[in-house]
Parts: sequence; structure tokens; C-alpha cells
Amino acid sequence: MKTVFSPVQLTHDPKMEISDGMLKPAVEIPSRAEMVRSEILARKIGPLWTPQDFGRAPLERVHTGEYLDFLESFWSRWTAAGRQGEAFPFVWPVRQLRAAPTPSHIDGLLGRFSFDAGTPLGEHTWAAATASANSALTAARFLREGDRSAFALCRPPGHHAAADYFGGYCFLNNAAIAAQWLRDQGAARVAILDVDYHHGNGTQAIFYERADVMFLSIHADPREEYPYFLGHADETGEKAGKGFTHNWPLPPGTGWAGYSKALEEACRWLTVYSPDVLIVSLGLDTYENDPISQFRFVPEDFLRLGARLARLGKPTLFVMEGGYAVDALGSNCVNVLEGFLGG
Repeated sequence: MKTVFSPVQLTHDPKMEISDGMLKPAVEIPSRAEMVRSEILARKIGPLWTPQDFGRAPLERVHTGEYLDFLESFWSRWTAAGRQGEAFPFVWPVRQLRAAPTPSHIDGLLGRFSFDAGTPLGEHTWAAATASANSALTAARFLREGDRSAFALCRPPGHHAAADYFGGYCFLNNAAIAAQWLRDQGAARVAILDVDYHHGNGTQAIFYERADVMFLSIHADPREEYPYFLGHADETGEKAGKGFTHNWPLPPGTGWAGYSKALEEACRWLTVYSPDVLIVSLGLDTYENDPISQFRFVPEDFLRLGARLARLGKPTLFVMEGGYAVDALGSNCVNVLEGFLGG
């Protein structure tokens, strides 16, 4: 299995985040990707590739031009305003009768294009995010060329980013960008299975009214966990997309016994849908020792997850999402890939 990764993805290096109402050391840090890369090389999963630069066009198929312009120009605007260090949004448009006009001030723009205060932007965020998206696109290209599986070691992650907002450590939705590119290249149906502890609200929002990309997510109950406002079982899509979104919110403390039941239901839907390509938004924060999550996966469960996905028999693109127990992250990630390859 080929892995795609660029060292440029390490340049987004936040030092702090806002969590639990406090300023804390950031958990979405470069060493996450470094640990996974090291484990892939040590366990000889397959060759490591540098991503191709696909340019901005594939990003514009998923994200609005206005949003991309903001991300690309953010640092110059931030420094032109006399600001230093990382930026955090602190004010957001409220629900009202008309759409709020886009502000010109950098603080207003941060609120316009975000949905939480815990995702800092820095000097190299745009470069790292575009490199991460290119990793997903390059891995998708390998499947298009005939590979049965590939792994995009994406970092920053992507599944919380929607068409015009960032949050949850995510700026560009790597899985969605890859899915749309595969559709544009001729895939009739693509499915995205999100196995991150947190619901992929951005991915759901992007495809909620579409039938050509099915979105399925197994995650912590949003009544109890981030992102709080999406991910409920009764969210099944709208318009042409009605019936093509499936959510399995599970209680904190869920282990493999409970999780695997939801996974079997998701696999049944995938079998019926029969996508040309399966994309797995691979969050490893279901691990029992993850610092910001409350599921109870042990290392062997990641092997089981990979093996079950292999039995679907579909060309499969794994796209890295969350997972913050850094010391175990590489091993848990490669367990999924080895389980898949051996399944």
C-alpha cells in the first residue's frame, strides 16, 4: 500500500489551543504525522510518496473561492494588522433574518470563516493544509490508476472543515476533495466512512444534498461531545441526498463490542450502495488512552477494523483524520492498514 505525505504538512505547528475554556498546549501537532510516518517505514507497509501539486482547481470543487482566498491571504492580513503569533476567532455571526455581509477586518473574517475558537491559524497553515489536500488527491490518483488501496497521511486533518469554514483543527476537507476528484474522474458513486471519534460535520455538510457521495459516520454522541450540533441519527440527507447520510452516535465509553455493531450496520449500507471507491476518514482517537476522547479501543481493535473494511472488497482510500495519543498513534494507524492488507 502506497503512503502519500509531504514534509510541508509539518510546518503548521500550533503551540496553544483553547479547550475546556482554557488556553492549553495544542494537541494537533506535527509529531502526530511523524509518528505515523516512522511506523509505516518500520513495519514496511509500502513505499512513501511525495504528493503531486494539483493546484487550486480541485479545492474549488469543494470549498468556496471566498473561503480559499481568506485562508491563502490570512497571514499577510494578520501581520498587516500588526498582529503576531497564532490567530484565534472570537466573534461569530449570529442567526438572523438575513445573511451577514462579509466583513473586511481580520477579526471579522476569522469569525466569518470558522465555527470554533479552538483552531489556531499561523504563518504556514495554508501551505500545510494544501499539502495535506494534495496528499489525499495523489492517493486518490493511485486508486484511479488501478491500486486497490492507498493511505493519505493527511495532517492537518480535514473532516470538520466545510465548504466555507474551518474548525476542529481542520482547514481543507481532504476526504471530500478526494471524493469529488474521483467523481470528476469518472467514479459514479463514492462512499465516505468516517470512523473518527468526533462526527465529520464538515463532510456531512458538503454532501448532504447529494446521492453520488454517501456519507456514513460512527462517532461519539454529539449531545455529549464535539461538534455538538451535527451527527444525530435522524440526519439522513436532504433533497437528492435524502437517505444517503447515515449516523451512528454512540455513548462515551463505547468499546469494540458496541462499536462493531454499528460498523456492521454501516457495512450493510455500503454493500447495498456498492460504491466504486470507499474513502475511510481514519480517526484513531477511538483509542482508550486518547487525551480528548472517551471510546475504549485497544490496539487489537484497530486490526479488526481494518480487516472488516477489507471484506467489503472495494478500492479503498484511507485519509488520516484525528488521534492525539501521540506515542501510540503510529502503531494504531498501521494496525488498521495491516488489518486491511491481511483481511
